[in-house]
Amino acid sequence: MTQQELERAIQEVWTLFRETDKRIGKLSRETDKKIDRMSAKVEEVSKTSKIAFDSVTAFTGKWGRFVEGLIAPGTIAMFKERGIEVEKVYQRVKAHKDGNEIEIDILAINKEYAVLIEAKSSLSVEDVNEHLERLNAFKKFFPEYSDRKVVGAVAGIVIEESADRFAYRQGFFVIGQTGETVRILNDRQFKPKVW
Repeated sequence: MTQQELERAIQEVWTLFRETDKRIGKLSRETDKKIDRMSAKVEEVSKTSKIAFDSVTAFTGKWGRFVEGLIAPGTIAMFKERGIEVEKVYQRVKAHKDGNEIEIDILAINKEYAVLIEAKSSLSVEDVNEHLERLNAFKKFFPEYSDRKVVGAVAGIVIEESADRFAYRQGFFVIGQTGETVRILNDRQFKPKVW
């Protein structure tokens, strides 16, 4: 190979390098634009998902308050039939201690008892388990009721399969809808667990 052929070959290699570099730069810019468009779409979907999640949360919160409003007025009569003469009924009772919080949907009390009612539109076994934790922590958060017999109740407009039996076995009153009203579904022989 002559010197002239070698120089021509080197020039061709450099030309190929420059063309390849231009193509890579163009591909890189196109890829960056596609990534930017995809990022914008992901952000839009994320915002839409958050709006949907917030809407569902707001709806279920309102539905939960509706269920509480359905149960609270009948609380005194329901528990009177079971020998617990409730004197006061409170909704959405909260307490804070050591950076933790507890919320009781419905708290019914007299001088002897504190009845903690968890009200759900759809009652599940998981809800019953969460209420068990609430009952175990209640006197820590509400020491003013430490002398009371604490009993639990769960309520649901829809009661998922086996949630009522599970709650019964845990010693809870089970409140459900019957016709246009709500009532305690436990049989007359039921004895609640006392915390």
